[in-house]
Amino acid sequence: MIDIKVPEELVQSQHLYAGEAGRAFIAALPARVAEFVDRWELEVVGDSRYGMAALVLPVRRADGSAAVVKFQVLDEETESEPVGLRIWNGDGAVRLLDHDAATGTMLLERARDGQELSTYAKAGRAETRKAVVVVAELLARLTAVPAPPGMRTLGDIAGRMLDDTPAALKALRDPAERALIARCADAVREVVGEPGDRMLHWDLHFDNVLAADREPWLAIDPKPLAGDPGFDLWPALDNLFEADEVLWRFDAMTEVLGLDRERARAWTLGRVLQNALWDIPDGRPLPPDHLEVARRLLGR
Repeated sequence: MIDIKVPEELVQSQHLYAGEAGRAFIAALPARVAEFVDRWELEVVGDSRYGMAALVLPVRRADGSAAVVKFQVLDEETESEPVGLRIWNGDGAVRLLDHDAATGTMLLERARDGQELSTYAKAGRAETRKAVVVVAELLARLTAVPAPPGMRTLGDIAGRMLDDTPAALKALRDPAERALIARCADAVREVVGEPGDRMLHWDLHFDNVLAADREPWLAIDPKPLAGDPGFDLWPALDNLFEADEVLWRFDAMTEVLGLDRERARAWTLGRVLQNALWDIPDGRPLPPDHLEVARRLLGR
C-alpha cells in the first residue's frame, strides 16, 4: 500500500460540503491511490496537492513522461470534466491521458507545478490586466467548441435559479441588497430563453491557469456545461478584485471573445445571482465584491 497522507483540509471540506459522498471518498482514498498507481503503471514522484474537492498526485508514467492523477468525488459537476477535456484535446487545456468512469479518477498531462497565473497576476495592475487577457484568450478557444449532447445546460441552471429567487429575496434583510439581486434576476430573465450551446469551463480563475511547456498557459479543473460564453467571465472579474478595474476587465474580455456586451453583462449578473443563491440559504453575508461587480455592470 502506498503511504498517502490525506490532508486534513481536504477531509474537512469533503465532510462539510459533500456529505456522505465526501466521507466515502475520503475513506476510500488511500486504497484508490494504490489501485490506480498500480493499474496505470505509475511512479509517485512528489507530494500530493489538493484543493477543496480533489487530491492531485504527481507521477511518472512507464514511458517516462510526467503526469498527474486527480482523485475527486464523482458528481454532476465533475462527471463532465473528462468529457470536456477529451473534446478540447489539449487545445487550451491540459490533455486527458486516461480516465476511470466509475470513480471519476483522471490521469492528466502535467503542467508546471506551482506556476499558476495568479502568481504572475499579483505583481501589479499591469500584470493583472495581462492575466485577464490570458484568461480571455483561453476562453475564446475553449468556448469555440459546441458542447456535446447530454451535457448539463446553462438553460436548466438558469431556470432553477429564477425559480429559487423569490424565496431568496424574502430572506434578504437589506433592502439595497434585495433590490440589487432582484435586478440580477431580471437580467437573467431577459436572456434565459437563449442560453447558448458552447462548451464552458465555468471556473477559469487565475489559479486554474498553469504555465506549461507546450504552451505558455493551459487551463485546468473545468466544470463544463453547455451555454453562453458570457457566463464564463465572472472568475476573472472577481480574482484579485479591484472595483475600479471591473469595467476594464469586462470590456477587455468581451472584446477578445467577440461577445455581445449586453448579453455578456446579463450572464455575468447571472453569476452574481448564482453565488447569492448559494450564500443566502446558508445565512452567509453576500460578499461585498460580488455586490460591487453587479453595481458596476448595472451602472449603479
